[in-house]
Amino acid sequence: MKLSVGEKAPVFSAKDQKGKTHRLADYKGEWLLIYFYPRDFTSGCTREACEFRDNFEQLKKKVNIVGVSADSQESHAKFAAKHDLPFTLLADKKRQIISAYGAKVGIFTRRFSYLIGPEGRIAKIYRSVNPKIHAKQILKDLETFHSP
Repeated sequence: MKLSVGEKAPVFSAKDQKGKTHRLADYKGEWLLIYFYPRDFTSGCTREACEFRDNFEQLKKKVNIVGVSADSQESHAKFAAKHDLPFTLLADKKRQIISAYGAKVGIFTRRFSYLIGPEGRIAKIYRSVNPKIHAKQILKDLETFHSP
């Protein structure tokens, strides 16, 4: 399934690293970055998560961050604790969210991100993500959406 800018974001419901359930509806009226990544503790995924962490103070003023992979809630808890990640990681072991957002390719998860606007529609799609610069790219793009 290939999503497009302007479409309603697919609904989701999953538990985070602390056992709390998150739904798309929880972010109504707010900006949301939902990012998909292959696995906890791999080099690219760690780099991307740490870039979000290092830019979190700026990001949290404009957007909620939710990472999604097929790893377990326990793996996410260890990953978040080891790297001091201050944002939500959702466990999608059955790959339902990953599939709904078109980030599933065979048994793997693509590194995709979606910026979802306050009305629940997709504002921007990132299908080619560079973990080293993605956080700064999000900040730059949010400036264009937040400017008068």
